[in-house]
Amino acid sequence: MGRYILKRLGQTVIVLIILSFIVFMLISMLPGDPVYAMLGGEISDETYNRWYQALNLDKPVIVRYFLWLWDAVRLNFGTSASYHKSVAGVLAEHVPVTLYFSLLSFFISIPLGIITGILSAVYRGKKIDTVVTMAANVTCCLPQFWLSVLFLYIFSMKLGWLPSFGFTSPFVDLSKSIRQTILSLTCLTLGGIASITRQTRSSMLEVIRQDYVRTARSKGLAERKVIYIHALKNAMIPVITLMGLRLGMLIGGSMFVESVFNIPGVGTLFVTSIQAQDIPLIQACVLMIALVSSVVNVITDIVYAVVDPRIRLD
Repeated sequence: MGRYILKRLGQTVIVLIILSFIVFMLISMLPGDPVYAMLGGEISDETYNRWYQALNLDKPVIVRYFLWLWDAVRLNFGTSASYHKSVAGVLAEHVPVTLYFSLLSFFISIPLGIITGILSAVYRGKKIDTVVTMAANVTCCLPQFWLSVLFLYIFSMKLGWLPSFGFTSPFVDLSKSIRQTILSLTCLTLGGIASITRQTRSSMLEVIRQDYVRTARSKGLAERKVIYIHALKNAMIPVITLMGLRLGMLIGGSMFVESVFNIPGVGTLFVTSIQAQDIPLIQACVLMIALVSSVVNVITDIVYAVVDPRIRLD
């Protein structure tokens, strides 16, 4: 198991290095002067020269990359031109917000999606299966940003039940935090519930037709034991894949929901940094999202090996 984990970690490091190089080179090839793009044309020569040297633009591009990579390993991403503070400090303020929403959405959608998927598979062809399948298919087709705008319009602008923007820590004001979280959390969670429901139903239908499940039933085992002990474990591999992808997407791709509800998370920060052409902040955001996604993939692979020990031999 230890060798398996080390192998996956080594692959992750290689992927991160390649991705960081591609991102750095793409940003370096953008047209125009990076300093003027960040700060505008109305800056003094002293300010221009200071930022020019801070970005190592006086050095060859390959040298700049390795200098940036070495600083990134030490969590030194430079200074943000739009926030006028260290990039690491800016990330430290926004990352916890995105993690809060992402993990909350993840741990809500996983059990609900698995339970509804099991019910749909067990009662295949019955009314509950029809309702669950139709709801999951419709929800999967709805874009996240469209749901956000729709919920914002109905529940905030028309009905006035919930606030339309902002985020308050639950440790500061629990009641206000819950009211501000409901709409955005619902938008983040619905798609996860629907996709996991569909995958769980499909996997369960495939597994419960297997011979060993028929054998377990023929031995007189209770249906609950057959489903939850014998069938579910073997049906979980595709679901685990989807769970890992879902968590990576929540952490790295929640910018639409955060932008609509003005939540100060990584998604909003990424959009702001692109609009401001804040190069150090853009590079740090991309690298952080790639790192989180890679770590999630490693955790998913480890869970694979726990659920199905045969995978460790690959």
